[in-house]
Amino acid sequence: MRYVSRYQSPLGQIILGSDGEKLSGLWFEGQKYFDKEAVKAAEERELSVFEDTRRWLDTYFAGKIPDFTPPLAANGSEFRRTVWEILLEIPYGCVMTYGEIASRIAKMRGQDTMSAQAVGGAVGHNPVSLIIPCHRVVGSDGKMTGYAGGIEKKIWLLAMEKADMQRFSE
Repeated sequence: MRYVSRYQSPLGQIILGSDGEKLSGLWFEGQKYFDKEAVKAAEERELSVFEDTRRWLDTYFAGKIPDFTPPLAANGSEFRRTVWEILLEIPYGCVMTYGEIASRIAKMRGQDTMSAQAVGGAVGHNPVSLIIPCHRVVGSDGKMTGYAGGIEKKIWLLAMEKADMQRFSE
């Protein structure tokens, strides 16, 4: 990340990060795993990818489904990138469990099982929140578990998406 910009959302300030061409970060300010030092070292600059991201966020926070995705550069291990690709497939207003993601990866790799906790680590370290929708992942028992931006934000986002909240508990 070399460049940053800011976006004021209904849930607080969001920091956008970019390598100059693609979106490499989107965090609620102060969220878990937020790299304050990297943001301090980055240059504040307006880029076309930030304009695209703001348009995506404006559409999303208006309660509509964005019909495009800004170019992404989510950096991480092969395993984390695999998890993040699965997250991108979870439809607006729907959820998937950590266990379902683990089972899917196990099947892709020809394994009998995969650790749901390992999936949870990858989900929690997602560098591009909201666009890579880590808020749409819940515990296998339907519990609202870990969200780097905070459980209250996760609940708000799923309610805004009109997800069936009857299935969930805090």
